[in-house]
Amino acid sequence: MSLKNRIGLLACLIGAASQSLAQPANSLPEGKAPEPLPRAHAHNDYEHKRPLLDALQCGFCSVEADIWLVDGKLLVAHDRNQVKPERTLQTLYLDPLRERTRRNGGRVYPNGPEVTLLIDVKSDAGNTYSALRDVLKEYADVLTVFRSGSTETNAVVVIISGNRDRAAMENETVRYAALDGRPEDLDSTASSHFIPLVSESWTKMFKWRGTGPMSKEEKQKLLETVAKAHAQGRRVRFWAAPDKPEVWNELLNGGVDLLNADDLAGLQKYLLNRPPH
Repeated sequence: MSLKNRIGLLACLIGAASQSLAQPANSLPEGKAPEPLPRAHAHNDYEHKRPLLDALQCGFCSVEADIWLVDGKLLVAHDRNQVKPERTLQTLYLDPLRERTRRNGGRVYPNGPEVTLLIDVKSDAGNTYSALRDVLKEYADVLTVFRSGSTETNAVVVIISGNRDRAAMENETVRYAALDGRPEDLDSTASSHFIPLVSESWTKMFKWRGTGPMSKEEKQKLLETVAKAHAQGRRVRFWAAPDKPEVWNELLNGGVDLLNADDLAGLQKYLLNRPPH
């Protein structure tokens, strides 16, 4: 994470200064709960000082974890040479999410919305999903469940991105995760219970980077893509979009559901101070 983002993150963590030194490492400080921000997505969340917890302190309702299957463990890291045996998916994400859900009466945030855990698979799709499926079953009490033609919403919805074993997931009658789709899935017959989210690289679809006005053609393309997804009951996310208020404005005006950000404090401040529309 850049020095700028590290400094900016302090704005989210002021409340942490008063917490006891004896407080568990996977706990958030006591005090006023942050306002949940349903459209805030923490890209590469695990690269922050406190994976998951920094994002929750800023009110984010969606976080992203990259995983590698190493010696039977699901380890969280961007690259294979960065994995550490103690940084498992369970330790960094699933356990603290379940602990908070139980403490808050069935939701990650008290009376808050469903929280998204986007799992980006970096290792082999088939073997990793097989191991991941077994792990997710152990957290069935807090996870949204997908069946053929239905979704049972819970505290946390898991969505699989990256190396996706689509065939294995399609063949399951009961799933504790859904698939992160791509724009071409908007022209398929796939159910929104299987693909509730469609993601794509911003740089692959758009040339505009936040400098000067966005062209009418690209605005129209954005609106049409989002409208098509929403008509099918799917959410939309773009990764690699610049962390700029100018870009966030266009994304929100275009109806994009998840704003992909590395600058947690910057996006939190933007969303909390943005005039209502």
